[in-house]
Amino acid sequence: MKSDIDLFVINRIREKRKELKVSQRGMAEILGCSAGFIGQVESENSDTKYSVHQLYLIAKDFDCSPADFFPSLDSDF
Repeated sequence: MKSDIDLFVINRIREKRKELKVSQRGMAEILGCSAGFIGQVESENSDTKYSVHQLYLIAKDFDCSPADFFPSLDSDF
């Protein structure tokens, strides 16, 4: 089961992906994985999550900081 923080990070990445008009297939190319993996990560019914290395690769490709995907420290997580 994904935690609230997992879901927050995944949703932030999905929002940024859509904002940049990157498909799940495009995201898979960035990470060197299958589009099915991205679908599993973005599904609330799957336990699949991004690794720290994958978060780094996404941030690098999206030209942002990995910290941009996390809630502020004063939030209630």
